[in-house]
Amino acid sequence: MEERTPHRKVKTGTVVSDKMDKTVVVSVQRTAKHPLYGKPVLKVKKYMAHDGAEECRVGDKVQIEETRPLSRHKRWRVAQIIERAPVLGAAREDEA
Repeated sequence: MEERTPHRKVKTGTVVSDKMDKTVVVSVQRTAKHPLYGKPVLKVKKYMAHDGAEECRVGDKVQIEETRPLSRHKRWRVAQIIERAPVLGAAREDEA
């Protein structure tokens, strides 16, 4: 018989901070209808996610998934890095 894994919530967002140890802040955007006017409104929420390997950097597009509480604010972990942000310092080193 096949082992069932619980369904975990998955969100996609952009890393806005990687200054903490093994933690990144991911900004997730979604559109929702305005309750009165019905116009689509952009909603942004930030999540703290666990990045044990410390591979993420600011600007990376990542997928995070729900997990058990890891600390006071961390309930998500980085599942995968979808798109890497360009390294700004690399262009200067090539020119010199």
